[in-house]
Amino acid sequence: MEHKGNVLMQRYDFGRLLGQGNFAKVYYARNLETGQSVAIKVIDKEKILKVGLINQIKREISIMKLVKHPNVLQLDEVMASKSKIYFVIEYAKGGELFKKVAKGRFNEDVARNYFHQLISAVDFCHSRGVYHRDLKPENLLLDENGVLKVSDFGLSALVESKAQDGMLHTTCGTPAYVAPEVISRKGYDGAKADIWSCGVILYVLLAGYLPFHDANLISLYKKISKAEYKCPGWFSSEVRKLVSKMLDPNPRNRISIAKIMETSWFKKGFNSKSVKAKTDGKNSEILVTDLSFHPSEESPSFSEDKKELGKPTSLNAFDIISLSDGFNLSGFFAKSNKEKEAKFTSMHTASTIITKLEDTAKNLQLEVKQKDGGLLKLEGSEEGRKGALSIDAEIFEFTPSFHLVEVKKSAGDTLEYTQVLEQGIRPALKDIVWAWQGEKQQQQEEQQQENSS
Repeated sequence: MEHKGNVLMQRYDFGRLLGQGNFAKVYYARNLETGQSVAIKVIDKEKILKVGLINQIKREISIMKLVKHPNVLQLDEVMASKSKIYFVIEYAKGGELFKKVAKGRFNEDVARNYFHQLISAVDFCHSRGVYHRDLKPENLLLDENGVLKVSDFGLSALVESKAQDGMLHTTCGTPAYVAPEVISRKGYDGAKADIWSCGVILYVLLAGYLPFHDANLISLYKKISKAEYKCPGWFSSEVRKLVSKMLDPNPRNRISIAKIMETSWFKKGFNSKSVKAKTDGKNSEILVTDLSFHPSEESPSFSEDKKELGKPTSLNAFDIISLSDGFNLSGFFAKSNKEKEAKFTSMHTASTIITKLEDTAKNLQLEVKQKDGGLLKLEGSEEGRKGALSIDAEIFEFTPSFHLVEVKKSAGDTLEYTQVLEQGIRPALKDIVWAWQGEKQQQQEEQQQENSS
């Protein structure tokens, strides 16, 4: 692991191993500055590249950025080194809900409380175009206060994943919780499939065992496809009715989340305003740090430069990870006006970058109109088709010797800006640029095409 002793980035004190899979290990850790407990998922980048799981990691990151909700486990920070990716995740001290229900079924009030939180989280995910596809008690965690947290979005799908028929087609999930239409391989609605899984979870919370179980997988799938299950005698009539509507084998007839929330059983003790208030207050930004260039000592000019520069939290997340060869995530987090901006990284100090930008502006007959911290505003004197050209160049510090610079058009003609950028700014800055965003991967792809031809 790429950190001194048991401390990562001089900020997180690593502790015990919480769990591990084929490509990642999860550790308990503590933020040295705040004392807050976190979980850190350490992903082996080489293994992921080798088995072609890049898209799954991209998807998981982009989804975690979308689903900021009090009942969804939060991704706070992503750090990348040359060989590892570190996800800093909210720590769920209470562990899996599965372990609690395995000790015995819950009464209706307790089950309803967890179900409220589950449905609130799933409803929010669906409103963001995210379908979990692997909902089960093992993926429902509890924090130290017993608040439910939906986790593990590794199998999740986005709206963009739908095929031309508007349906999802990947068969995935855990057999006992998967909807019959997912098994049929004919395409399915991700929202309807999640509702089925929630129905199975509700049954498990109240019964203490699964509605569908069979040692033979084919027999299990037959039971699921026909919704062959029996409710135990202690289920109330309201619960029986709700479960039957959620476990309807025909997805078209299956109850929607909106209708679930309207049932009298669900409404008992549910406070939708409280959930909405917490959701609205969430910050959608995730901090990104690159470890590959973290210096052991501060450079002499560090204290001076540090006061001037913005912090990377204001950037679109994960720009920095895109600098790793063959692992470009930039497409997921680029702004909508992508054609009007360019980003590059530099191993030089901020003062050197600023000086170089000022010299470049002078040579291109652009005037530095404004200089505010790490932001420079460069303006042309001649009126173009859409007024005078204005370019913003903003410097962000990741480490004292590693900066990201964003260059974008703020006014004027796009064609004129593109010419100035490609024929003037880019060549002039070649001495201080380490990499332009996306360029490494493009070069790699071009090289591969040449080798294959």
